[in-house]
Amino acid sequence: MPLLDELMQLSALTLVLLVAAAFVAGWVDAVVGGGGLIQLPALLTAMPADAPSGAVLGTNKIASAAGTTVSTLTYIRRITPVAATALPLVVCALAGSAAGAGMASFLPRPWLTPIVLVALLGVGAYTLLKPQMGLEHAPRHSGRGHVLRAGGIGGVVGIYDGVLGPGTGSFFIIAMVALLGYGFLEASVHAKLANLTTNVGALLVFGLQGHVWWVLGGLMAVANLMGGYLGARLALRLGSHFVRIVFLVVTGALAMRLAIDTAAMFL
Repeated sequence: MPLLDELMQLSALTLVLLVAAAFVAGWVDAVVGGGGLIQLPALLTAMPADAPSGAVLGTNKIASAAGTTVSTLTYIRRITPVAATALPLVVCALAGSAAGAGMASFLPRPWLTPIVLVALLGVGAYTLLKPQMGLEHAPRHSGRGHVLRAGGIGGVVGIYDGVLGPGTGSFFIIAMVALLGYGFLEASVHAKLANLTTNVGALLVFGLQGHVWWVLGGLMAVANLMGGYLGARLALRLGSHFVRIVFLVVTGALAMRLAIDTAAMFL
């Protein structure tokens, strides 16, 4: 399909709304992760019904990768990542994401919303029931145990990111907070590195499969990048307590949206 023919299938209003959704998603993703839960439903609604799942997911990855890149750079200028966490997390996340992206074309598009909803509700409930979790940075493991846990988090969440994607940043953060004892802010730094890796890995696979809408993805990438920069700066200034509050608000709002969409599928 010629590149500009992609945009001809969308109205001007739809295009504006997609760009706006990408900006908000970039901001949310930089603060708590989960921006794809704004961006992906927007693409699912706006893109033609006959567009394959790989086209929706691959286009989403372009914008996500751009926003995650700028928020990652913003974070690591202020907080230095821990090599024993970052290396196994990133390597296993890349492998998991590539494997997941290879499986994504076998997942029927109508399944995407209910699967994401279930995962989101589980993460939100877990965070809500543990009000002190992640407010202080108190790593609980070291040595081999730490490396194995970090690698396990990267591999499992990486596979999810390749298959679906939305909420990946949130899942990285909550896993590091719950399993490694990291604070929300410190977990966010490492989550950005891992999420950037998974986005790039999955995008390479989708690109080779020829599913990506490059022009639409590029426009959304610029907006996502701007939102990511602003969100990262705000999170660094206000700290873990702010990140936790935004995490819960975003999780609740998106769960309601996805629940409505899921119910509509069965009515």
